[in-house]
Amino acid sequence: MGAGRMGDEGAAPLLANKDASDYGATSDHDDDPNYYLGVPKSELLNTPEEGLSEAEAAARLERFGPNKLREKETNIWWKLFLEFVQPMPMMIWMAIAIESLEAYLHDSMDGWIDVAVLVVLQLLNVLVGFLEELKAGDSIAALRESLKPEATVKRGNKVYNIDATTLVPGDIVCLGAGGAIPADCILREGKPIQVDQAALTGESLPVTMFPGSDAKMGSTVTRGEIEATVSATGSQTFFGKTADLVQGVDELGHFEKVLREIMILLVASGVLICAVVFFYLLTIGVDFWEVLAFNVVLLVASIPIALRVVCTTTLALGCHELAAEKAIVARLSSVEELAGMTILCSDKTGTLTLNKMMLQEDLPTFTPGVDRAEVLKMAALAAKWWEPPKDALDTLVLNAVNTAELDEYEQTDYLPFDPSVKRTESTVRLKSSGVGMKVSKGAPHVILEMCANKEKIRADVEGKVLELAHRGIRSLAVARTKGSENGQWEFLGILTFLDPPRPDTKHTIDCANDFGVSVKMITGDHRAIAVETCRVLGMGTNVLGQEKLPLMKAEDLECATTLGRDYGELCRGADGFAQVFPEHKYLIVESLRQQGFLTGMTGDGVNDAPALKRADVGIAVQGATNAAQAAADIVLTEPGLSTIVTAIVTSRKIFQRMKNFVIYRIACTEQLLFFFFMSCIFYHPNEYNEDWPSYFYIPVIALVTITILNDGTIISVAYDNVHASQLPEKWDLNILYIVSSSIGLTALASSLVLLSYALSSSDPDSQWAQMGLPQLTYGEIQTLMYLKISLSDYFSVFNSRTKGWLWTRAPSVVLVGAFVVATAASTWLSVYWPFGNGMKGIEWSLAGYCWLYVMFWAILQDAAKVLTYAALQSAGWVESVDVIDEEALKKSRAELDAVAVA
Repeated sequence: MGAGRMGDEGAAPLLANKDASDYGATSDHDDDPNYYLGVPKSELLNTPEEGLSEAEAAARLERFGPNKLREKETNIWWKLFLEFVQPMPMMIWMAIAIESLEAYLHDSMDGWIDVAVLVVLQLLNVLVGFLEELKAGDSIAALRESLKPEATVKRGNKVYNIDATTLVPGDIVCLGAGGAIPADCILREGKPIQVDQAALTGESLPVTMFPGSDAKMGSTVTRGEIEATVSATGSQTFFGKTADLVQGVDELGHFEKVLREIMILLVASGVLICAVVFFYLLTIGVDFWEVLAFNVVLLVASIPIALRVVCTTTLALGCHELAAEKAIVARLSSVEELAGMTILCSDKTGTLTLNKMMLQEDLPTFTPGVDRAEVLKMAALAAKWWEPPKDALDTLVLNAVNTAELDEYEQTDYLPFDPSVKRTESTVRLKSSGVGMKVSKGAPHVILEMCANKEKIRADVEGKVLELAHRGIRSLAVARTKGSENGQWEFLGILTFLDPPRPDTKHTIDCANDFGVSVKMITGDHRAIAVETCRVLGMGTNVLGQEKLPLMKAEDLECATTLGRDYGELCRGADGFAQVFPEHKYLIVESLRQQGFLTGMTGDGVNDAPALKRADVGIAVQGATNAAQAAADIVLTEPGLSTIVTAIVTSRKIFQRMKNFVIYRIACTEQLLFFFFMSCIFYHPNEYNEDWPSYFYIPVIALVTITILNDGTIISVAYDNVHASQLPEKWDLNILYIVSSSIGLTALASSLVLLSYALSSSDPDSQWAQMGLPQLTYGEIQTLMYLKISLSDYFSVFNSRTKGWLWTRAPSVVLVGAFVVATAASTWLSVYWPFGNGMKGIEWSLAGYCWLYVMFWAILQDAAKVLTYAALQSAGWVESVDVIDEEALKKSRAELDAVAVA
């Protein structure tokens, strides 16, 4: 307890006036618990009641450095090396090794060209993915950095807020409910507080700490208020020394699981088909190494190597879009979950309302001789009037009185607001006479139960509160003890104030309902106020009180698996909840989750933190406490709910891009895999020309070229122009497989038809010859099929991005640019094929005919997709969902902003 009480004796050590050598070398005392980085703790933590001076704090900041965790430095070259030994790159290394061995054994220059192109593929895949991930990581770090923590510090006998990174050992900080502990601290004199140490120890229940206890950085105060002396900062804190043990979150969540499932399906299909092709080719006498090389590269080409690149890029871009809409993402997977959110539980005060309390003239009193001014003065004494106000209520009260008059009193004890008891209390003594008393302010029904004359005034008080509540006016009761600190409580009066809804709240809730998100209000206010607020906002008036919900312990809530069954329907049918405690909020969210709803929660206080953490999408609103921000997945930097609606629209667009990407990639893989499976087994070129091989294939280098250009096109999907769905999104892989197959199998049919025509080109009676097309060599047929497959893949991008016809929505400039580059490169290569391997360039005219052929079949692919969606809709498997009119949404929001400014 010593360090916590040293402030009562001695003076702060003036390190500014001493040289570092005064304490000896730091290393001499590294293991000495009585020293902190070479400085005796007896001097360092011996802080007087008025706190450190600014000069002393500056000197200590210079010596000990900022209150920041030491950033883990990762060797970028080592990280790049590790990228080359991931599962996908290892497959390419295997292909390179087999191709190299095959080229060496056959002394083939064409084989070495294949090896070189595979190396290029490997470098492009790893480097592009590495750079995109690096850029995404930097972006997310920058966004999180913008949420700078603050601390309330006492320096030079003044209390004010500072950037928490400038705290130094020996500083006196004020800890309060809802605030994060900004550094390791030793609690000074005061009442016990409760601290949530879950981030450090995993304990679900708050720990009670007494004066002299060590409070660790990274913990959160859940109840109480006390001063503390900073004992360690930055990397010297317990959190700093164990940061690696408490970090690590599954960043990609649901989408990564979806991608993994798709990857497993595609790899399994690829391995099966390649195995069949491998054994078939061996049975007809093809060289083992040639068959092995072809199959390995076919497998590599069929697997979406750029899956992770696209995933990271799409979500990182989405985070930037959300940041532009004033929503900072703390967990990447929350972007996807926000797109699928179906229920939003919203805190009332500060989210639905302005959180700007307007004191009303009506102030009923219930004690003879007490007037309005006296009630306001007593309410102000029930706060720490010399410090910055802790909340909107303290701001309201302190702005209504002359705080200079309050200095006639000395506060000897203080009980800060506690959401579980719904009041605050202080003990004060009049300096002139020494007479003391207790004053309290809080919820009327709580304050009433404390008073000696409660039965006498109960009917009047409850009637007045109810009358005010029906008008949407909130009440705050004030009481004091009579005669002395231990006297009986007397009910003084009721402060009346109004917290009006934000100008845009009703419009925002209407929009959320239109977008398939049901908004439910949760508040600790009186039920009558909650009903009136819901009525004004058009949310319905079925508001439940706490009597309908059990008050369960935290440990029971965490392991409860039947909440959905027991209370899910009750919660789902309610429009709001009133007079609830933090445990109720947690129960409501978990009940809805167990019912299968993707549930969001908004909040700003420490009482909201458990529910924020439990929700699928926890959203801390602007001005939220550190505890709420730490528990949230998304932190808003603009007031109100309108930002949430904008974020929902943005997240659904991000989801749509990812879904389009999945459809596109499955379709491409189906065409490539099944084409080579069927062409190898069922097509025999030697039946058309005895000098041609017994099975059709295209060289390894052509497959690798398709893969390289494909991956470039895939990345551009992350930048596409899409529309947000009117209803919440969800993954249905069975539907995606069906839609992908309608595109991919139609493209496969077009490839097989063209191959049949091309192989018969030497027959003068064939349809190919009758159309006036030139006779082709085998090498030219290979090149023609290379161009056709390449073009079909690129056109599949446009088939995949809409449910209707491909021309119903304009693509982005980036997507069109990638398409132009990729198709132009493929066309040029098909005409001037520079890599040999038996392939020969085709005429420009034939390339043009191939373009027309692919464009015609692209329309058929689109028709197959449209018909597939129509069939799925008629079967009831897919809903016909409209898209959100973003222009109309922006226009209506601009009009509301103009009204608010006016």
